[in-house]
Amino acid sequence: MSGHIERRAFLKASAAATGGLLLGVYLPDLAGEAVLDAQFGPPGGGAITPSAFIRIGTDETVTLTIHKPDNGQGTETSLAQLLAEELDCDWARVRTEFAPINAALYGGALQGTFGSMAIRTTYDPMRRTGATARDMLVQAAAARWGVEKSQCRTENGVVINTVTNARLTYGTLADSAAKLAVPPNVTLKDPLQFKLIGKAIRRVDTPAKVTGKATFGIDVDVPGMLYAVVARCPVFGGTVARFDATKAKAVAGVTHVVQIPQGVAVVGRNTWAAMQGRRALQVEFDEGPNATLTAAGIRDTLLNLTMKPGGGVAERRGDVDQALWLVSQATEATYEAPYLAHARLEPYACVARFADGGCEVWTGTQIPGQAHSTAVQASGLKPDQVKVHTTYMGGSYGSRGGGAFVAEAVEIAKAIGAPIKLTYSREDELQHDLYRPASAVRFMATRDADGWPNAWFARIACPTWMGLRNGVARESVEGIADYDIPNVRVEYHDPGLPIPTGYWRSVGLSQNTFFAESFLDEMAAAGKKDPVELRRRMYTKSPRLLAVLNLAAEKANWGTPLPAGRFRGIAAVAGFGSFNAQVAEISIAQGKVRVHRVVSAVDCGRVINPTGVVQQAEGAMVYGLSAALRGKITIDRGRVAETNFHQYEPLRMNEMPDVEVHIVPSTDAPGGMGELCTPAIAPAVGNAIFAATGKRIRRLPFSLEKLV
Repeated sequence: MSGHIERRAFLKASAAATGGLLLGVYLPDLAGEAVLDAQFGPPGGGAITPSAFIRIGTDETVTLTIHKPDNGQGTETSLAQLLAEELDCDWARVRTEFAPINAALYGGALQGTFGSMAIRTTYDPMRRTGATARDMLVQAAAARWGVEKSQCRTENGVVINTVTNARLTYGTLADSAAKLAVPPNVTLKDPLQFKLIGKAIRRVDTPAKVTGKATFGIDVDVPGMLYAVVARCPVFGGTVARFDATKAKAVAGVTHVVQIPQGVAVVGRNTWAAMQGRRALQVEFDEGPNATLTAAGIRDTLLNLTMKPGGGVAERRGDVDQALWLVSQATEATYEAPYLAHARLEPYACVARFADGGCEVWTGTQIPGQAHSTAVQASGLKPDQVKVHTTYMGGSYGSRGGGAFVAEAVEIAKAIGAPIKLTYSREDELQHDLYRPASAVRFMATRDADGWPNAWFARIACPTWMGLRNGVARESVEGIADYDIPNVRVEYHDPGLPIPTGYWRSVGLSQNTFFAESFLDEMAAAGKKDPVELRRRMYTKSPRLLAVLNLAAEKANWGTPLPAGRFRGIAAVAGFGSFNAQVAEISIAQGKVRVHRVVSAVDCGRVINPTGVVQQAEGAMVYGLSAALRGKITIDRGRVAETNFHQYEPLRMNEMPDVEVHIVPSTDAPGGMGELCTPAIAPAVGNAIFAATGKRIRRLPFSLEKLV
């Protein structure tokens, strides 16, 4: 479908749909968003055409349509702040709604929130959209008064005549403004004039979530809906050999048992009936060749590859071989990280319905564009026959792209000819996820005569789901050598393991920051350098990273004595256009690590909502800390051994450390915050363990039995 749509046709169609006064702003030239988003779009996908729609009611309510889903990170509020800031409307009258899938307005590329890009790709487009709408309202007011635009100003949803002090509300002007030509150029506010951007504003979704009015994917209910679960082969890559539905159909409330490509679906009048029917289902699986796969075998594969030369070269600076040859002894270490699940609060849930020649899908997905593409393929319909309704999400962390679970729901609804809600149990979630890949790296490094690192070699073995470019998986090597060292080489091996993997909060940085920042601490110890002083030397080419390092160290009182039994560790990371440093303060008692305090300094450029920044920093840190302390997915006989939270346990409330978040004031372009603070917590704690014991843990999750 073409990315172009006539402005007047769009306005007419939108007005007819809303039935009220409407100011629709269509900005076809805002291609900035595509610069980052297109990297993650499908091959051959069109450029994104960011759009925003501002609907102004006769009651002066301003409805802002948000085109980026909110999976708990506050995108809905921050984007509304950007629009409302330049629109100069009354924030108390702002309402929000999520945008539908619209291939014409998004140029065919993925519509979604991922890669910590919601703010950094929409900061200018959303501001320009709001400013354009404000300009058109001013034009309409000036025309009504018969004056020049320069004689008008806006304030809190009102256009004011600066000479006569006459006032016209946006609601009374919207109809006239919608008939005007969209101005090609508008003037944005000077940041010194900001009233909303940079202010700690309560999230717009808070009231609905507190009162239970917010609709999540698991809450959706449509007339005549049945409930479905799926029996899937527990071994990755396995298939259904045969099944007998007799006993399942005998369970009260079970209505259908049908086979779909992913397994056998059991459908009932409620979720409990469907789950009980699945328990009674007699099904035999062909487990295939992966049934012999074990955690020990996977580990051996990864470790063996870290010793094997000849991988793809991800990075090369200087001459590592020469530097290593000139030094009699190099520091060497091998680090490991396990598979991890996403373990969201809300399990997958998706409602699908076929009616009137089309298909509708309701689900919480961070990439509605992918959910739409999946539903189109599964339904066999044309894109314009499929509609996706985006709901709130109870967490995502990179997992709710809109893939398999959407396909399953659509296939079941199509097979039985009735609307269904597919729900995953917690066991389904943990055992049929797209996991953070297991990874291993072998380091070798040398120091110069003064004890500073002068050569850094890393060979990584890590599965990929994005494919290789010149023999290297980009996501598997990111952040492994981001230091000012003259001689660097990074090599990569793809182990080709059959475990399904995908994005996990902070992607490759989640394990590589642990690897690199821990090994850098090893270099500090070997060279008798203070860990902060060494990092100051290593971060000289990244002044913003150096600044957060210094701020975190200052706020944590680095270098000053601690109470007996307390120890500190530090780590830092640059990613997603932002910078973070963390200092962890720990103690060890009865063989267990307790994290008491974390001091985190962040530079994410210009801040839209500081409260949201703090919340994301805290949430990302605790997510990473849970993984560091006990997160692990174990493969046994080709299947996941962990079944629920008693085996995949997140951090408990009583285990939470005190967290301080310090934001570096900045006028730089906004960076991402959703993933930034996940990577550094594991190495900060690991380095604190070394400070406490004089020994290293090089394998996640932490166990004092792994000290070396």
